[in-house]
This record gives sequence, structure tokens and C-alpha cells, in this order.
Amino acid sequence: MKQKKSIRKKILLVAMILTTFNLYSQEPVTKEVTDKIDGHFYNLRHRLDVLEKKIDDVLWFERVGDIAHIDKVFLAGAPPVGAENATTLAGKNPVKFYSYVFIPKGIDPSGKYPLIVLPHGGVHGDFNTYYAHIIREMMAQQYIVVAPEYRGSTGYGRRTYELIDYGGLENEDVNISRKYMLENYSIIDENRVGIVGWSHGGMIALMNIFQNPDEYACAFAGVPVSDLIARMGYKRPAYEDYFSADYHIGQMVHENISEYQRRSPVYHAGKLDTPLRIHTNTNDEDVNVLEVQNLINALKADDKDFEYEIFQDIPGGHSFDRMDHAEGRKIRYDIYKFLEQYLDPPVKFRNPGEMERAAYRYN
Repeated sequence: MKQKKSIRKKILLVAMILTTFNLYSQEPVTKEVTDKIDGHFYNLRHRLDVLEKKIDDVLWFERVGDIAHIDKVFLAGAPPVGAENATTLAGKNPVKFYSYVFIPKGIDPSGKYPLIVLPHGGVHGDFNTYYAHIIREMMAQQYIVVAPEYRGSTGYGRRTYELIDYGGLENEDVNISRKYMLENYSIIDENRVGIVGWSHGGMIALMNIFQNPDEYACAFAGVPVSDLIARMGYKRPAYEDYFSADYHIGQMVHENISEYQRRSPVYHAGKLDTPLRIHTNTNDEDVNVLEVQNLINALKADDKDFEYEIFQDIPGGHSFDRMDHAEGRKIRYDIYKFLEQYLDPPVKFRNPGEMERAAYRYN
């Protein structure tokens, strides 16, 4: 059976290659032709990402539709980088992006509820059902959640992908999602808004509380990207290509150190004025612990009051406290205990077992 599947895959691959070359069969194989082929596959990848996103959107209703009202709203953020010099309306107009909205079923429409802003991770990631158990846990506590698909997110085509502004205007997109929720949902208490994120999402959580300290009651940053300069030093060269691309920063870190500093939380540590908890893991294969330690040390140097924990080799590495194993669930329970001090959710987990029953749908 495995051999048959392997043969089918090889036949499909050959068919795709032959089909592609057939598109250009009338032309000699020059660099221009190979560039066209590369462009064809680049655009195809984005179209497949759009298809994958649409499938995952349907899965949201299956995974959490029993406990949550689910919506996806279309918002306008700041214009793209370089808008002041743009010659087209597309280059000058605000960037359009989506945000997911999750509202617990059964809440009192005349009541007031806390809001969690939940930006996803990944250089070019997206908010998908990877977070389903976390959403179920938040719904059970009667948090309202908004999850922004900020500029640069995957699943919305090439243009959105290439609007990436890592550490820059993406932070405004996330804060605009917060503002949208306050302006359009009277059930939200503006004084009980928190921001939670992991990895790149953790970085966005940090940058938002540094830039908008009065707008968030608390923040949790899990394995946050903290120092882009250090990060470029230990990541593979291909990783740098995401940032030096002509549609992004356009320069390597050594060519514009100050720009990479501007986008790195560690260089803004002195601005902290919001209750904050940070997690990192010594076996993190993505955001090396040294990055987060740099941030922790910078906050300490500025005599900032915050909570943190450096976990020792928890299974899962970068994903350790989003995992479904017992250790990951226990750590998430502790995160919720931190958040509830400042956000006062209507329903509070009394023990990890209550959280597990909410997340994993058993009684």
C-alpha cells in the first residue's frame, strides 16, 4: 500500500512538472522562462494557502462552535510602509485585514465581559485551529477573544503576504482589532482587556503594551521573539531572507542595525508599565532561551516589576505550554491564574481538571 501511494505521488509530481513546462513549450529554456516557472509556483503556493485557510475556517465551527459564536470581521489598518511615496491608490490606502471574533454562548447580553487580544505567531503565520483547545479554555472562562490576521499573514494571497511589517505596523493592526471590539461590542469592559501571544505573537503582545500601556490591563508573552539582532545571528541564512526581502525591510541586519532595534522588544524594555508574565523553555528550538533571557535582564536592569519563568527542557520545545500533554495543560492553568488577577473573568477555573474538561469536551 505504501509503495502504491509513493508511486502515485511520483506520478502526480511528474504530471505537475510536465504541465508547467508545457505552458512554456513554445519558448526556449532561458532564464526568462525559468523565472516565469518560479513565479508560477510562487503564485500557486499562495493560492493553495488560501484554500487551506478556507478549509480551516470551516473546522473552527466543528471544533468550538458548540460553545462559541464565531465571526470573522474585515478591518482597515494603517496604510502600507512607503504609502507617503506611493503612486497608486492600493499603495496609499489603508491595509485591509481580517480578525476572528469568539464570543461565549450563553452570556448575558446586558453584562460586561473581559476581552483577550490573541495575535498568532509565525513570520508568515495565521490564526488556525492549532489554537482550538486554548479558545475552548478561554470561552469556558467567559472571555471574549479577538484574533487578528495582521498584515503578512498567510492564507489571504500574495499581496497580504508581502505587506508584512514584522515588529512594525502589524502592531497597529492588532491594536486596531482591540479598538474595533470596544467600539462595536457593548458587552466588553474596556478596563478588562488583556493581550496574550506566543512566539511572534508574544513579541506583538510586548510591543503593544510598550506602545499602548494604558490600553491593556495585563499581558502574557510566551517564548516571545525578543531580540531580532541576536536572532539573525543564530538563525539559518534563509531566515534572514524574510526580513531583507525588497517588500519588507529590504536590508540585512548589519546594513541597518537601528531598524532591527526599533522592531525588537528588548530595546523597549524601559517602557513597561503593564502587569506582565513571560515564559521561556531551555530546549526551545525556535526562539532560543538566550533571546528571552536578554529581555528578562533588560527589564530587571530597568527595575521593572514583572513575572517570568524559565522552564527546564519541557517536552515540546517551542510549543511546550501549548501542548496537550499534562505539563503543558498545567502551565496553561497557571497562565490563566495570572490573567484572572487583572481581568476577573466571570468563570474561574478552580483546578486544572475543570480546564481540561472545558478544552477536551469530556465530563
